[in-house]
Amino acid sequence: MRDSTSWSALPAAQRPEWPDAAALRQVLAVLRAYPALVAPSACDRLRAHLAAVARGEAFLLQGGDCAETFVAGTASTEGKVRTLRQMAAVLTLGAELPVITVGRIAGQYAKPRSAPTETRGAVTLPAYRGDAVNDRKFTGAARTPDPRRLLRAYEAAAGVLDHLGSLIGAGDRVPAPDGGTAPRREEFFTSHEALLLDYEDALVRVDPPTGRRYGTSGHLLWIGDRTRQLDGAHVAFAASIHNPVAVKLGPTATADAVIALVDRLDPRRAAGRLTFVTRMGSRRVRDLLPPLVEKVMAHDAQVAWLCDPMHGNTFTAPSGYKSRRLADVMDEVAGFFEVHRALGSHPGGLHLELTGEDVTECVGGRPPIGLEDVPRRYETACDPRLNRDQALELASLVAGLFRARADGPARLPSALFSNSY
Repeated sequence: MRDSTSWSALPAAQRPEWPDAAALRQVLAVLRAYPALVAPSACDRLRAHLAAVARGEAFLLQGGDCAETFVAGTASTEGKVRTLRQMAAVLTLGAELPVITVGRIAGQYAKPRSAPTETRGAVTLPAYRGDAVNDRKFTGAARTPDPRRLLRAYEAAAGVLDHLGSLIGAGDRVPAPDGGTAPRREEFFTSHEALLLDYEDALVRVDPPTGRRYGTSGHLLWIGDRTRQLDGAHVAFAASIHNPVAVKLGPTATADAVIALVDRLDPRRAAGRLTFVTRMGSRRVRDLLPPLVEKVMAHDAQVAWLCDPMHGNTFTAPSGYKSRRLADVMDEVAGFFEVHRALGSHPGGLHLELTGEDVTECVGGRPPIGLEDVPRRYETACDPRLNRDQALELASLVAGLFRARADGPARLPSALFSNSY
């Protein structure tokens, strides 16, 4: 099943230290016998949609939890889907483009961490790496990586996908070849960071008609900013599958490194294959993004560009909780649009951490959430998410940026980005 360019012999950043190698082998053998979670044909359809994004003919909206949990199961799925649908409706009107919806859902059970351990008082334990690896409880047993949790991740993803199938029903009716009408089915694609390569590799399936390898854990798989090493295992794995793939680019990304990633992951320059998700921070996006876009344009790479305005704008609130200001999120999105407008490229979409719940994890918005409100409903398993109202406010801003494209610069009045919260 493995490709000749196997990732297993290469360094894999952020790989958990599984204490029981025999148990891991047993779990992976079970996963290899399980059915695919998504169909190769659906991955191909998303590639076609992403090709339209790369050509400037569509807009991508990607969003969901920072880290999904097993306990949440399908309970929060409906709220996330409803929020993304509402955002897509707002964006469709503003952009006058089709909006492709992709959830950070049914697979986002693992998280990279900046440090391998966490210390509380005199006790140091392994960091929480997502429910697919260990538990958030701060005990030695809970924090020990357990490969059996990979099976629970598959089961949780399958349950969410089944629930999505019941939520995504037939939409409006469109003309049919026989002169009548037929229902147009809404498409909703899934994505997550391909962090746990043991799990991802176990779910690779070969499509018999084409002989192509697909990662069937999700339609769109991405490589994080911490794991995008050109000679690393994550890039090698992504290069071996036919799914559309994405790469997160943070402030340390250089133009030469970006082109090397294009050459490795999209050597044929096929629109729809590769997406770059930039996460620069509101104060740096206008300076750091232009050289990357210019280099890609000069090398005729047909990539889709997305803005992740969340990860570069995290701070610690006085309460000790991590938070983000909606004002900073909006400012980074505006800067992203400014750069692409100035260079004549397409601001292709958004990559957001959000929920349909009334959480208070991010500051700002209407009704306003202040710093003192952050602990009140802080329910994320890892990083802070936009709540429904904040997500819709951001969608309205982006719709305004599209409507303003014929009227000059994308920058909006500075009062909109007040950090008074």
